[in-house]
Amino acid sequence: MASTKINPLTTTTIYLKSPKRYINHKSQNQIKLVSNSLNPKLNTTQLPSDLYSVSFKTIGTGKLGISRYPDFEYSPQGGSGTGTAQKMDENRASSSGLLSVCFNVATLYIPPLTSQTTTFLGLPLPPFLKIDISPEFFQGTIDQDSGKVELDFEARFFFTAGGGIYRAPGLMVKTVLTTEESRGERKSGRGERMDKEGKCRLVGVARVETVEDFFMNTFLSLPAECLADLQAVISVSDPQS
Repeated sequence: MASTKINPLTTTTIYLKSPKRYINHKSQNQIKLVSNSLNPKLNTTQLPSDLYSVSFKTIGTGKLGISRYPDFEYSPQGGSGTGTAQKMDENRASSSGLLSVCFNVATLYIPPLTSQTTTFLGLPLPPFLKIDISPEFFQGTIDQDSGKVELDFEARFFFTAGGGIYRAPGLMVKTVLTTEESRGERKSGRGERMDKEGKCRLVGVARVETVEDFFMNTFLSLPAECLADLQAVISVSDPQS
């Protein structure tokens, strides 16, 4: 009967296929990834040292207008929001004090149009009518030297009546809120630049397109222009250390 021999090369091959071989042959990227996961300090994001903080508050009385109707008198007391800003590249900036600003819409609150905040033709808005404002985008530039402000603003306006019995699809409004002049085909407004306390008037004309609601399209004669005229205080802090 022939005897069975164990080939030593076979034993060596089995040893090389042990898990130790795969551990020792990790790529440099894999080893680096494991090291980073074990050291959370390496994943910490450092904020730029030239980052400013910005706050936005609505004050006083302004107006909102849409379509052929007379403007609403609107007093959005208590509106607020926060954001950040950085100085723009000197090659792109027209002023040494020009900041690029981005507001966090999650913190941005603009009071709704209600009987407490809005009058129409001298009378409070009917209590069964409410218009909520839901901001979706708010960023642009602030010139600290001249006080000029230009902010791209996007929001949806939601009309409700009867405590929510009727709710129209959101009207999308896209405009540039500016301290300068804003002019459309039928509506226009002129803003006021920031003073030393940050007070300013922002105006913007936008075109509102039709929505999937026959009543709202007919009632507002959509598509139509709308006007926003707001008083605000914008405060810019020193860069974070």
